[in-house]
Formats: sequence, structure tokens, C-alpha cells
Amino acid sequence: MTHRLNLVLMLALVAAMLLSLVAGKVWVPFAAWHGDDPRWLIIMELRAPRTVLAALVGAALGLSGAAMQGYLRNPLADPGLFGVSSGAALGAVISLFFGYTAQVWLLPAFALTGAAVSMALLALLVGRSGSLIVFTLGGVILSSIAGSMTALAISLAPTPFATSQIVTWLMGALTDRSWDDVLLALPLIMVGGALLAMTARALDALTLGEAAARSMGVDPLRLQILIVVGVGICVGASVAAAGIIGFVGLMVPHLVRPFAGYRPSAVLLPSALGGALLLVVADSLVRAAPTVSELRLGIAMSMLGGPFFLALLLRMRRQLP
Repeated sequence: MTHRLNLVLMLALVAAMLLSLVAGKVWVPFAAWHGDDPRWLIIMELRAPRTVLAALVGAALGLSGAAMQGYLRNPLADPGLFGVSSGAALGAVISLFFGYTAQVWLLPAFALTGAAVSMALLALLVGRSGSLIVFTLGGVILSSIAGSMTALAISLAPTPFATSQIVTWLMGALTDRSWDDVLLALPLIMVGGALLAMTARALDALTLGEAAARSMGVDPLRLQILIVVGVGICVGASVAAAGIIGFVGLMVPHLVRPFAGYRPSAVLLPSALGGALLLVVADSLVRAAPTVSELRLGIAMSMLGGPFFLALLLRMRRQLP
């Protein structure tokens, strides 16, 4: 059943990516897909990198969410819980605050540095205890600190232009992305995804409880390191490339779990494919929507994710005895 689901998601993703190349304020027909037509430049230089980046970011966030929910055994877990998203956002905000954006790679470099610092601080907070409670609380603390420092940077921004840049970037979007952004995100997301894939067996064992998982040969510290580093790299690369885009890691695992089964390992790949599909479709819709200016992708996902989170919370409440 899982193989069939993965095949369906792959085919749907390919179809959505092809449609994304066509869709926009100006629709480019398939007849223009050749080098002799000047509209081919719109496809290759504007829409193709944006579409590929949407698939990469969506896959990274969907996979990260599935891994986190399996590790924490909490269906409400989200990649932002680690504080990595907030740390990466703070790094990018610092680069915008001081005007370090002359080079294309400077803002992503600051964002990745912020994610790395958050990962290191989380590892120091948790130590060798491996406690899920300490782990979760540490992520919440880091998110709170990074969020307050980001708000401080916005309030103290040296110019209105810097404030506008910071706020716009924090909304999350794939506007004006190029192949350079794809080349930056692709290797990092591949490395992070490979690390999370290595946790599949351990996550399945963890569903039986920590004691049972230890008896089956699972090393909690190694698993924690793989989760922290894998999610950190995936989320850090995503934030560096597209800003903060929330709720993908929360929604997608829930959407695919009824079809993939309830083993954490069975949900990982479908969540990556589902995340890629969701973000490609969402980006196509915000680009083609008949609005004066393009709706930011991060705002659109928040408008979709907020009600989804509320419905999920209410359903879980009804299931309580």
C-alpha cells in the first residue's frame, strides 16, 4: 500500500510541477516550450528554479515533521519546535539589519549559521540525558529567545527600508528565486534527508517505549543526534532559501498517515513527497491568484495551517476520556 501511495504522490508531483511552469499572472502555454520562443526564458530562468525550490523546501519540511512526530511521539510536533526555524530566521534578520546582503549567498549563509547555533545550543541544553521533556523544553526556550531578538531587531531597524525587508522576508516566499538558491538548498536538504532516513528503524522501535527500544539495540543519544542534525539542516536550508513557511511539517504527516500506515518509518517518504506536492501547488495558486501583488507563500500556508491545527486539536480533545 505504501509503494502505491508513493507512486501516486510522485506522479501527482510531476504533474503539479509541470502545471506550475505554465501557471502565473501570465500563463505560458506548452507550445512556447522551446528555445525559439522568448517566453521560454520565463520558464527556464523564473518559474523552473522556483518550482524546483518549492518541491525541495516542501519535501524537507514534510520529512522533518514526520521525523519529529515519530521521535517525540506527539502528533502536534512541528519542525519549528526545535528553535531551528527561529534561529535561522534570526540569522537572516541580522544580515538584513546590518545590510549584509550585497552578495546573493550572504543572507543564506547567515540563516544557516543561525540554524547551526540553535542546534549547538539545543545539544548543550539537553546534554547526554536524552530526555524528551528537556529536549522539547529546550526547543521552546530557544524559539522564544530567537523570536524576541527578531522582534527587537525589527523595532531597532536603522531605516524603514530595512524594516520592510525584514518583515517581507519573515513572511516566507519563493519570489525572485534563482538556480543559485536551488544549488544552495539541494545538497543541504539531501544530506539532512539522508540523516533522517537513517532514523526509520529506531523510530519504529521507539513506538514500543524507550525501554523496549533500548533492548532492541536503539542508542537514544545517537538517535537524538541524527534527529537534531537532520532536522536542523533541512529546516535551516529551507528557511535560508525561502524564509519561514510554517505548518507544512505539521499537516502533511497527518494527511498521508491514514494511507501509509501508522509506523513512523512508513510515513517518512510519503511525507516528503506530500510536502513537495503541497508547496508546489500552493506556490502555483498564490502566483496565479488575481491579486494586485502576489500573496506571500508563508501567509497562505498559515491561513491553511491554522484552521487545520485547530481542527486537529479539537479532534484529539474529543478522543480523550
